[in-house]
Amino acid sequence: MARNSYFQFKQFRVEQGQTAMKITTDACILGARAEVENTQSILDIGAGTGLLSLMAAQRSHATIDAVELDDQAATQALENFTASPWSSRLALHHCSIQSFMPEKRYDCILSNPPFFENAFKAPCDKRSLARHTDSLSFLELAINIDRLMSEDGKAWILLPVESSPLFLEAIHQATQLKLKRTIAVRSSAHHRDHRHILVLGRPDSEHFREQITIYDQHPEYTSETIGFLKPYYLKL
Repeated sequence: MARNSYFQFKQFRVEQGQTAMKITTDACILGARAEVENTQSILDIGAGTGLLSLMAAQRSHATIDAVELDDQAATQALENFTASPWSSRLALHHCSIQSFMPEKRYDCILSNPPFFENAFKAPCDKRSLARHTDSLSFLELAINIDRLMSEDGKAWILLPVESSPLFLEAIHQATQLKLKRTIAVRSSAHHRDHRHILVLGRPDSEHFREQITIYDQHPEYTSETIGFLKPYYLKL
């Protein structure tokens, strides 16, 4: 995906020139795949540009709270929300998730959280903050998902494959949440999985595993990916 200063979707535009981490195909797949249609309240943890909130707003009637710690990302997300058709349902909270104290719990939680624990940091401070877990460890993320999710709610978390076991260890250590579904994402049939979408909930149930292959051959999307992204992408 091109690293432009903005990305134009069918129903909204995401300005991203002031944020360290740009829109990715993986994040768009999370936004398109998450089951938000029947939710009443959605929480976006680490909103960045506000992409996941905007994608959820297009497919739901929910009220959406987006939490973002970084100054520039929070400003950009607020601008994107204000310019969207759903500004009345979107609220940006410029704070850490640890300090976010709403009076409700959420039916659906979305997060594309910091990627790497104890890894070599990128030279750009903003990019480092967005990609590392110093400001939000997996343990803190797990605790706050548990604190903020409703009894029957679900959380949809996008992580690199190598980070998934660390996050699931934190979930088991600090919460009673259960892994309901693992959606493995790979670039093509010839590549290994590079991302997991982990779906968490409370009641015990059978764990399901799914596979999403993005491309038949780059840049041609598979029919499955087209099905997910067609409501959003201009050229599909």
